[in-house]
Amino acid sequence: MDSKTRAQFEAKARIIKAMAHPTRLFIVDVLSRNEQCVCELTEMIGADTSTVSKHLSILKAAGIVSDDKRGLQVYYSLKVPCILNFFGCVSQVQKLSASEQVMLVDRK
Repeated sequence: MDSKTRAQFEAKARIIKAMAHPTRLFIVDVLSRNEQCVCELTEMIGADTSTVSKHLSILKAAGIVSDDKRGLQVYYSLKVPCILNFFGCVSQVQKLSASEQVMLVDRK
């Protein structure tokens, strides 16, 4: 692998790593339906504001979400809806793996 190719895959890995947490996956899923303020996300997640803000800052740094400050509130929205294609692919992998496990159990 040459250095340019390595750099491209490292950049992709940073984006995938930003999503590699259950809370951040939940946030992306929620934001796929509508923008939310930090206070709403905090309530849905059941964590403190600083924890949710940290997750949001990681997603923002990866270019997945954007923010918009309105008065005292900061609203977040999904910047790249195509990220949901990744969710669909992950679901397909889960279904295939589950189906393979069932087939293994049925053989026994």
